[in-house]
Amino acid sequence: MSYAVKNLTQGARELIAFRIGDQEFCVDIMSVREIRGWTRATAMPHAPAHVLGIINLRGAVLPIVDLSARLGMKRAEPTARHVIIVAQVKRKVVGLLVDAVSDILTVTDDNIQPTPEISSDYERQFARGILAIDCRMICLIELETLFPDSESEAA
Repeated sequence: MSYAVKNLTQGARELIAFRIGDQEFCVDIMSVREIRGWTRATAMPHAPAHVLGIINLRGAVLPIVDLSARLGMKRAEPTARHVIIVAQVKRKVVGLLVDAVSDILTVTDDNIQPTPEISSDYERQFARGILAIDCRMICLIELETLFPDSESEAA
């Protein structure tokens, strides 16, 4: 499944929304390279707990990260219904395991509300803000803060 970026109005950007459990998150669509179905990953010794392993993506080794575990939530039990969002994070490409991709959103900075003060410092570290759209609360994630340089290179 691939998405074409449409001409956007001044200051607008597109985000791709996805589900993990009963929560919704989104990331900038410009960091997404493709969305693919779940492929069983080969485990790597001494990998961080949130790294499920690696897969072969057209001849390239792609680390697969359980985004649920990386966000401090319950580890995923991947099934055929899960998807992998292949994303560019800084200079690395990683696969992000999520439950499902739900939407493509076009927003401006005015649509993004600050992360509530009651959130932990850890949550505010990766959450750029909250989108309240159609009775949905969607957390905007900054992938660069979830994967520091040393960690993405280790994966």
